[in-house]
Amino acid sequence: MKYKQLGRTGMFVSELCLGTMTLGGNADAGMWASVGAVAQDEANQLIAQALAGGINIIDTADIYSFGQSERITGVALKELGVARSDIILATKTGGVMGKGPNDRGASRGHIMDSVQRSLERLQVDHIDLYQIHASDSVTPVEETLRALDDLTRQGLVRYVGVSNWAAGRLGKALGLSEALHATRFETLQAYYSIASRDIERELVPLVNEEKLGLMVWSPLAGGLLSGKFGPGASADRDARRSTFDFPPVDRDHAWRCVAEMRAIADARSVSVSQIAIAWLLARPAVTSVIIGVKRSEQLTDNLAAAAITLTTDELARLDAVSAMPPHYPAWMIERQDAARYPAPAGAQAANS
Repeated sequence: MKYKQLGRTGMFVSELCLGTMTLGGNADAGMWASVGAVAQDEANQLIAQALAGGINIIDTADIYSFGQSERITGVALKELGVARSDIILATKTGGVMGKGPNDRGASRGHIMDSVQRSLERLQVDHIDLYQIHASDSVTPVEETLRALDDLTRQGLVRYVGVSNWAAGRLGKALGLSEALHATRFETLQAYYSIASRDIERELVPLVNEEKLGLMVWSPLAGGLLSGKFGPGASADRDARRSTFDFPPVDRDHAWRCVAEMRAIADARSVSVSQIAIAWLLARPAVTSVIIGVKRSEQLTDNLAAAAITLTTDELARLDAVSAMPPHYPAWMIERQDAARYPAPAGAQAANS
């Protein structure tokens, strides 16, 4: 397992992160029952296996099974005797947690209420990475930043981040935090997979420019890229995609990616899932890939992806089959930038 610096912070996280969206999910949890229904004993085993595999960061959220995921995670860490300093806990707020009009969003009131409840469920006195889970178009960014700044000054939160934000809003927040001398967002948690590379249009350039940590959710596109779906595959009725069709993906494009990944996986005698994760781990902007599992064998398979180093040829093949169509203004910027950068030394010599 490799460890990478989390954005500009002094904290290092494992390149694989254990996601806990599958924990809980009983019959009272609505759609979360379709995502996963991992009970406490099973969760203890998965978390112990992840830590033994070198993972040092666990990501959860208050909305996952309406608090059950956080609660199960906290109990597991206590029962396993994990030292608080040995684990990085990341959680999120912003989703709908009740019927009231203020039981959601990134307002000061909701943030202050939510952090206390998350701390209680996780049974800890601080959260290492506290993330705003959704883009709240109602609450001013300044209000959110001020609230998070207070939490860090109080020691309840050490670093803050966002999830599912557009580049423009995130860029505005970074500028405002500097102007207000407030705590800065250090991470972005975003959907990214070989079959859905939209993040590369605006968000990856922003991540690189501002030195943000990039945490990837749903690297297998909700199981669609596991190799269990598509032409020539028999769908696993137990798989999440069979009951919860999310995130949205262009199926024809995905099947082309799966076919290329399967060819590489077969040649290496590894799984398609491992190739999908290994491709993401090879992306320079990616800090940590969040893996969410329901069974020990799935976790074993995902952990093995960290040991795969794709060759230059394999990466080229995967990049080609997953390439996005040209989009504006990227194609115009690339065209205009060509005149700004000198040609490689070899090309200059050839033209002289």
